[in-house]
Amino acid sequence: MRCRRILPILLASSLAAGCGGSRPAPRREPSDTAVRSLADTFLNAYFERYPEEATSNGVPGHRHERLTDNSASARSAWESREDQWLRDLTAIDPATIENPRLRATYAIVRQELEGDVASRVCRDELWDVSQQNGWQDTLGYLVTIQPVGSPEARADAIARWSSLPRYVDTEIENLREGLRLGYTAPKQNVRLVIDQVRTLASTAVKDSPFHSPADRDKTPEFVKQVEALITDGINPAARRYADFLEKEYLPKAREALGVAANPNGAACYDASVFAFSTTHKTAKQVHELGLQQMDAISAEMKAIGERSFGTGDVPALMKKVREDPQYRFKSREEKIAMAQAALARAKAAIPAWFNLAPKADVKIEPYPAFREKNAPNEYNPPAEDGSRPAVFFINAYQAEKQSRVLEESTAFHETIPGHHMQVALALERQDIHPIGRYLFNSGYVEGWALYAERLADEMKLYSSDEERLGMLSGQALRAARLVVDSGLHTMGWTRKEAIDYMLAHTGEGTHETESEVDRYIIWPGQATAYMIGMLEIRAARDEAQKAMASRFDIKAFHDRVIEDGSVPLTFLRAKIKAWDGAR
Repeated sequence: MRCRRILPILLASSLAAGCGGSRPAPRREPSDTAVRSLADTFLNAYFERYPEEATSNGVPGHRHERLTDNSASARSAWESREDQWLRDLTAIDPATIENPRLRATYAIVRQELEGDVASRVCRDELWDVSQQNGWQDTLGYLVTIQPVGSPEARADAIARWSSLPRYVDTEIENLREGLRLGYTAPKQNVRLVIDQVRTLASTAVKDSPFHSPADRDKTPEFVKQVEALITDGINPAARRYADFLEKEYLPKAREALGVAANPNGAACYDASVFAFSTTHKTAKQVHELGLQQMDAISAEMKAIGERSFGTGDVPALMKKVREDPQYRFKSREEKIAMAQAALARAKAAIPAWFNLAPKADVKIEPYPAFREKNAPNEYNPPAEDGSRPAVFFINAYQAEKQSRVLEESTAFHETIPGHHMQVALALERQDIHPIGRYLFNSGYVEGWALYAERLADEMKLYSSDEERLGMLSGQALRAARLVVDSGLHTMGWTRKEAIDYMLAHTGEGTHETESEVDRYIIWPGQATAYMIGMLEIRAARDEAQKAMASRFDIKAFHDRVIEDGSVPLTFLRAKIKAWDGAR
């Protein structure tokens, strides 16, 4: 799932008091009004700064005529505003917030602000050459949901996409500044982006993702304008970008894979792990946690292998389900159909496990051709205004070479009871501050989705032991990420070492594993969020079950976890502790 880099804050003691912890706070005037006002101001400014986010979330009352100003001056001005908001926020004592929903709002806003401040050390904007989150990826999706159908919407679309060439040229300026200061992306990833962008620029106009507005609004003059934009503006800009990368950037890009090779790279990795996992862990601690989790998951895989596959040799078992033709898809259509069937079962099972559930639907679609070669599975939220459902983009590239045992757990992770259950519900929660619907905490969101894969087993959603093995392989993948991510960025691991480790411990195919590793290389720290986040949520559940015994209600627990939107995990742990003590 897509996400911005945000850094949560650890406020366990003060927020526990705000959640009704055992230590009563001195009586003060409630801070609810100040929190609500600051959150309102920040969110309005956030959508002004990042107009793509308003489009992506279908936020009512916002136009869709601009792209983010990616210039250095605009970034500096935004950072100054963040600094002031953070000063204002830290002057508020969270123990004085009376409304439980606003306690969550406070935690979310403070997390966002402190996270952005801390993450500045990475200088991401100076080396953002990414096959995962580069402009060709994010804007190539955004254009497919650009609103159309009215004169104003058509005018907005033309205005926004007319500005894309300037946006791309500014990206080139930023990368040149990165070269000057010593910040670069690895050559390995630069080559992937060159291939993506050249493919995009050479795609026939009518097949380009940037033709999408004209596909959905066939007003003749509008179609002409869109096609002219692609021919005369967007495709030439893409070629300029690819030429710049190939001729000027690639020779100077770093050979080293780890972010530690960039200025302040070690500090960047620490900040990124904190940002994405919501915990303070050193690279060594991340690595050791991954090894510990891998040992536990391998024991489960050994047991299921002996029961249903005739072997307890886990590497041999992973090789078997990855390479034996009997475990592969026969076609891309079969892969998509399997995911859709898993989603249908999950929808039917939800009432027994949740009181809260989203109204918005989620559909499953394959990636567009220019993205599918290097793309992971990806969930994109529905529009808040109900104008479109959520979409789970499934990677069906060379499906005949992919193992089918992984498909159901992936579907549950991305849709129900995973991302769709949590993200779409947050968008529909009118009793929380809008900031809880729109801002994204990776440790919480990805931790929930990984927790959902295990929950699906409790819900008896897996078709057989093959698919349960796939679930365990998925868990092993997230444990491997802790090992591999820290290894690549801080321990000098090679790409081959990372790939070999993952192939030995998971059922992922070779192509999928290579794409995964390339993702970790360009996105340090993000891969740590899944397993660490899941462990935090599971620990909150275990603590509540122990404290409440027969009074524990799984539906109520799940409701408490997902009702406030994307909150810091430390806030969630304190909230659940207060909840289980009050019942």
